[in-house]
Amino acid sequence: MNGKQYLKNQLPVILINLLGMLALALFLIAGSNSIGTVLFILSVWCIVLVLSLLSFYLSRKRYLDKLLCMAEQLEERYLLPEIMQVPKKADDQIFYKIMKMAEKSMLEQIGSVQSERREYKEYIEQWIHEAKTPITAMKLLCENNRSSFSREILAELENINQYTEQALYYARSEHAEKDYCVREVNLCDVVHGAIADNKYLLRQSNMTIRTDGIETKVYTDEKWVRFILNQIIGNAIKYHAEQPVLRFTVTKTNDKVVLSVSDNGIGIPKSDLPRIFEKGFTGQNGRKGKNSTGIGLYLCRRLCDKLGIGLTACCENKATTISLIFQMNDFIIGVQGC
Repeated sequence: MNGKQYLKNQLPVILINLLGMLALALFLIAGSNSIGTVLFILSVWCIVLVLSLLSFYLSRKRYLDKLLCMAEQLEERYLLPEIMQVPKKADDQIFYKIMKMAEKSMLEQIGSVQSERREYKEYIEQWIHEAKTPITAMKLLCENNRSSFSREILAELENINQYTEQALYYARSEHAEKDYCVREVNLCDVVHGAIADNKYLLRQSNMTIRTDGIETKVYTDEKWVRFILNQIIGNAIKYHAEQPVLRFTVTKTNDKVVLSVSDNGIGIPKSDLPRIFEKGFTGQNGRKGKNSTGIGLYLCRRLCDKLGIGLTACCENKATTISLIFQMNDFIIGVQGC
């Protein structure tokens, strides 16, 4: 509560008191009272006025500062009326009722929005599951009728499947913890599973795959990590250069395991590198190809944060490396040593 603003708001009260003091002084002088008596009475009036204004200011400041502190500590600040005491002053009670009405309206709006989001999320998940059935059927038809044409269709079906998976995981990423199944998994199995998910696209781009010492076990959710790897592999395919090579390597220290995925593609401009994990950011390469959504790496970052996996990216001489960092605490190290 600002003191200057408070005084400005109290100007009508101060002016009325000054006019009252002037009228009283004229009345007393007209009644043949001495100047000393008039000045004493006016001085007492001034002291009472100043003390009353100061007392009111301090009490209001304490009350409003307390409300402000309570509001700052709340995550949902519209719930402030639920924790504040019912004020005793009549004008404060009016504002309290207004706040209660606003809180009720906000809660109704939030409930409505949450309900709509839940219904939309359920519809998206159901639609994706239904869309996967014809995708799987088309894959079987193509695999049973092998030809150069069917292999191209299979590659495009992998693209479609990736986009549907991306939509499904995006819908679930807000509450990913409900779908966790953390257990000991072999990174080699996860990597080869992700490669198998993209085998036709990898073959179509003539990508050479190299895996160096990835027989390492970590504790994580296999399904979510496989999805993250699919997004990284998809980007490597999308932005590949001539004679593309995709390399998977694992390095271990005392407290972490780092799975690195490196390619020799077109690289990432230095100006874009700090922003590649931002939602909707496509960068210079994405704008050239006009087929980037800016969602894949954003989802990777979001899921890694929820899984407790570190995620870094670097690019040197057009060689891009995305690294997944699995932390190993003392308990996990002890279990693996048994």
